[in-house]
Amino acid sequence: MGDVLVLLAVGVFAGVLAGFLGIGGGTVMVPVMVALGLSGVQAVGTSTLAILVISLGGSLQNWRMGFLNLKNVLMLGLPSVVTAFVGTALASFFPEYVLLGSFGAFLLINIYLIGVKKRVVAQASAQTSSVNPAVAERDRPPMSPTLARTVIGGTAGFLAGLFGVGGGVVMVPLQILLLQEDIKTAIQTSLGAIVITALSAFGWHSLQGNVQGLTGLLLGIGGLAGVQVSTRYLPRLPDRVVTIMFRTLLALFSVFFFYRAWTGFSA
Repeated sequence: MGDVLVLLAVGVFAGVLAGFLGIGGGTVMVPVMVALGLSGVQAVGTSTLAILVISLGGSLQNWRMGFLNLKNVLMLGLPSVVTAFVGTALASFFPEYVLLGSFGAFLLINIYLIGVKKRVVAQASAQTSSVNPAVAERDRPPMSPTLARTVIGGTAGFLAGLFGVGGGVVMVPLQILLLQEDIKTAIQTSLGAIVITALSAFGWHSLQGNVQGLTGLLLGIGGLAGVQVSTRYLPRLPDRVVTIMFRTLLALFSVFFFYRAWTGFSA
C-alpha cells in the first residue's frame, strides 16, 4: 500500500512539472522507480507507459479545444518510431552501470536545457508582441520545416527509448528555434508528438519485458491529476522559484544515479 501511495504521489508531481514547465516526467519517475527496487531498464520502460497516459490525456483535451495540428504532430512523431527502437536496443545492450551513469549525465544536461528553453521562450514572447513584416522575413526558419521536424522528432524518440523520457524538454526549444513557432503551438504540438514517441518506446520495451504495467498505470493516473493542478494553480508561482527547485531536484537525482552507477561498476 505504501508503494502505491508513493507512485501516485510521484505521478502527481511529475504531471505538475510536465504541465507547468512543459517537460516530460521521466526525469522524476525513473529515479524514484530505481529507488523502489526496479532495475534501470525496467524503470525506463515503465516510465514510457506513464508518459503515454499523461501525454494522451493532455493531447485529447487540446484536440477537443481545436489546438492540435495533427499533420505537424505526425511529422514530429513518426520519426520517433525508428529512433525509439534504437534507443531501446541500446538501453538493453549496455551494462546497468553504464545506463545509470548515462541517465545521471542526461539529468545534468536537462538542467542546462531548461535554462535554454526559458531564454528561447522569452525571446519568442518578445517577438510575438510586435509583428514586423521585415523582421518576419529575416527570421524565417533556418531549415526546411519537414527536415526540422524529422530531426526534432527523431531525437526525442531516441531519448524516449534510451532514458524513458517524453522528449518535451528537447522538442519545445527546437521547435521554436528551428521552426520559429510560438510557444503555445510548440507545447501543444510537442505534447501530441510525445504520444507517438512514448507509444513507440512503450511498444519496444514491452516486447523485451521491461514494463511493469501496474506501476506505470499508477504513475500515469497520478500524472493526469497533476496536469490538472498545474494548469490551474501553479502558474501563479514565481517562475524563477520553480525553475531553481527543479534544477536542484535534477542535480540531486544525478548524484544518486552517479552513485548507483559507481557502486554497480565497483561490484
